Amino acid sequence: MMFANIKEDIASVFARDPAARSTFEVLTCYPGLHARIMHRMSNTLWHANLKWLARFLSHVARWFTGVEIHPGATIGRRFFIDHGMGVVIGETAEIGNDVTLYHGVTLGGTSWKEGKRHPTLGNGVVVGAGAKILGPITVGDGAKIGSNAVVVKDVPAGATAAGIPARILDEEKKAKPGFNAYGIGNDQNDPVNKALHGLIGHSVTVDQRIDFILQQLEKLGVPVADEHATADKFDPNHLNKIVD
Repeated sequence: MMFANIKEDIASVFARDPAARSTFEVLTCYPGLHARIMHRMSNTLWHANLKWLARFLSHVARWFTGVEIHPGATIGRRFFIDHGMGVVIGETAEIGNDVTLYHGVTLGGTSWKEGKRHPTLGNGVVVGAGAKILGPITVGDGAKIGSNAVVVKDVPAGATAAGIPARILDEEKKAKPGFNAYGIGNDQNDPVNKALHGLIGHSVTVDQRIDFILQQLEKLGVPVADEHATADKFDPNHLNKIVD
């Protein structure tokens, strides 16, 4: 069973990392694979109530791989950690099948209370480099977390979250099936950026209306003091570029 799982893990590396060239290279040079193999061993010891030995083995794995996985964490099949360094997975974290994590990812807790305090990741989730997913929240099946995002709320299945704190991105086109490296695809828009562009456009329209009102007042002979009544001018194109 162990060898079958390792074979499956190796196949998942080839499916998600174009840099992988041979089985021997993956077996000898991929710390994410080494961390997964050693976690299986430490997890078995953990559930056999050999807690200290399990923790010591996970400590050794961290020293060799740069990946810290608590032996109590639950991890599904075909789990892949790309690059590996700096990944931290807490005790009550639950990870589904076909999940991909990049370097620097943290699945952490926000409470010292016993019980569930780490995230649950559904099947097919991709978490970009440096992302932090904190607390007993759920990331739905097929969701993607952008690099360096800080996620503290549930993420729906199939959604993409990015930013600090993470926001759900709009997708103008239906998401295409397949693997998105680092949790980011092409057809995504930040809703905050869209709102800012809308506000800038609305400000231009308001300025135009104010100018028109002032012109009509001047035609009627109503004196208008420019320093008080003229709308402030700004360059909307410049502001739009800044927002982008």
